[in-house]
Amino acid sequence: MFSAIKRYFGIAGLISVGVLPATAAGQCPALLNHSFSGLVDEKPQSLCQYQGKVILVVNTASYCGFTSQYDGLEKLYARLKSKGLVVVGFPSNDFGEQEPGGSKEIADFCRMTYGVDFPMMAKTTVKGKNANPFYAQLRATTDSPPRWNFHKYLINRDATKVAAFGSMTAPDDRELLKKIDEYLN
Repeated sequence: MFSAIKRYFGIAGLISVGVLPATAAGQCPALLNHSFSGLVDEKPQSLCQYQGKVILVVNTASYCGFTSQYDGLEKLYARLKSKGLVVVGFPSNDFGEQEPGGSKEIADFCRMTYGVDFPMMAKTTVKGKNANPFYAQLRATTDSPPRWNFHKYLINRDATKVAAFGSMTAPDDRELLKKIDEYLN
């Protein structure tokens, strides 16, 4: 079935509608084939480690009107990580310069203010021509670039589907939770 759809639309067409080709068993899906420094230890972290999980990707900032979403993201992660959900934060200073600090400052703020335990990557660029390659791929896949902090991308278990949710979508939003449930099951 996928090959018939692929012949009709082509890979570029599939990617443009948010469907990515699956990879052979054991291989890291192309969408996840990226590495970033971890926020706390600054060691390279491959996104391939989340293969087989539902991934909620969020660009974060410490001094934003949406910063309180950290609380809901942590609660969501704590509640659903045993079912296969992982939340991955990407601090960014791209919007209103609301993430000016360095890694230690960001990590301390997240841990001490919101008890963040979900994985956080080092500060990165998520918008425009200088966006990191992962965010550029998410944007191309969904045609939904981050317009502000706490934009969310939800990736299904085999990294073939990506849904985008704007900053106004809280972690306990009914539509987001419905899509998470769909991707988990």
